[in-house]
Amino acid sequence: MQADFQVGAAVSVGRGDIPVFRVLAPNGGAMTGPGTNSYVVGGQRLAIVDPGPADPAHIDSLLRVIGGRPVDGIFVTHTHSDHSPATALLLNWIQAPVIGLPVPEGSRQDPSFCPSRDYHDNERIALDGFSMRLLHTPGHVSNHLCFLLEPDGMLFTGDHILEGMTPVILPPDGSMKAYLDSLRRLEGEALQALAPAHGRIMDKPQEVIQKLIRHREHREQKVLRALAALDSASSLPALTERVYDDVPAHLLPWAQRTLLAHLIKLEQEGLASQTRELWQRVPPA
Repeated sequence: MQADFQVGAAVSVGRGDIPVFRVLAPNGGAMTGPGTNSYVVGGQRLAIVDPGPADPAHIDSLLRVIGGRPVDGIFVTHTHSDHSPATALLLNWIQAPVIGLPVPEGSRQDPSFCPSRDYHDNERIALDGFSMRLLHTPGHVSNHLCFLLEPDGMLFTGDHILEGMTPVILPPDGSMKAYLDSLRRLEGEALQALAPAHGRIMDKPQEVIQKLIRHREHREQKVLRALAALDSASSLPALTERVYDDVPAHLLPWAQRTLLAHLIKLEQEGLASQTRELWQRVPPA
């Protein structure tokens, strides 16, 4: 059973032979849950996954857990401000390759992030007694990666799969179609546990992935029903209130962005159309 979340504490969350410790950043909130989970992986030599926000106290916590051991890689799932900016600060104290994908052009994500070289989907990074396989999982954003800890089958999911919440899809860089395709791809992987950037470790990966897919499909059907029920084209805010009537009001601005991702997917499939920022359903042929 996992310990309660405590900022800065090193909590063992491994599910196999490779030690894995979670270090929680002090950035809890509506969109981050308890905060960002940074992971310290390995024994004598380490890997860091998602070093987190540029918070000096969090850097101190990570350095305390690292304890002077060599770090063979800093793995970054994506370049939002709660995941990657601590990388540049850590590099003031340690030397390590930076593994991730570049910031999407024009995205206004972390400008300080710079991978050590070009990395590719399905690439395997050999470390001390284990390896990390890079899985490109666009959807939340286009440069999102998950990292599969081999041989333990633990997948570090970043914001692709979260515990207790569903990720926001952020067009134009994020894509609902890409997100669903990425989830279906993970169904084919031999996974034993999911280690999200926010929330607890999940021990039934396939059930979690299938539930997420069903949730998104259910929400898409709700979008289609809402469009069909309207006599005329509707604005995005008005549709959000109909489609996300089960979401607290303070989260509706984020829900609106994910709804836009659903609508763009439906438009690509010929099921919805947009005219002057108003959306309507395309009748069946």
